[in-house]
Amino acid sequence: MSTPRRYQFDNQLPALPQQQAPVYRPEPLGAPAVYDQQPVVVQHIHQAPPDRTVQRVALGAGVGGGAVAAGVYFGPLLVAALSSMAISLAAVALVVVVIAWGVVTVVRSIGGPDGKAAAKTLRRKG
Repeated sequence: MSTPRRYQFDNQLPALPQQQAPVYRPEPLGAPAVYDQQPVVVQHIHQAPPDRTVQRVALGAGVGGGAVAAGVYFGPLLVAALSSMAISLAAVALVVVVIAWGVVTVVRSIGGPDGKAAAKTLRRKG
């Protein structure tokens, strides 16, 4: 006859014996392999895609991950900024050309002979 459970969570099973941690026993390494001939090493060399070449060169040169992240982040950002500046400068140059052409045309049409001489002078300076 078993004893009645005192609590709801009493375990009826006997406790497991404590397991001891395994003891590390080093074993000697085997002898190195001896070859009759030089072993053949098959090495595949692949070209990195163009967008990753700089990052792989940086990693191979021992540069840290921060430089690689900067290359990945700031590379396209720099290209976008330079492109944006070039487009803005081209738009400004176009506006300047149109305004100069308009001024020369107005001076020629309104000024008569003096206006034509002034337009020629303006054209030579511009």
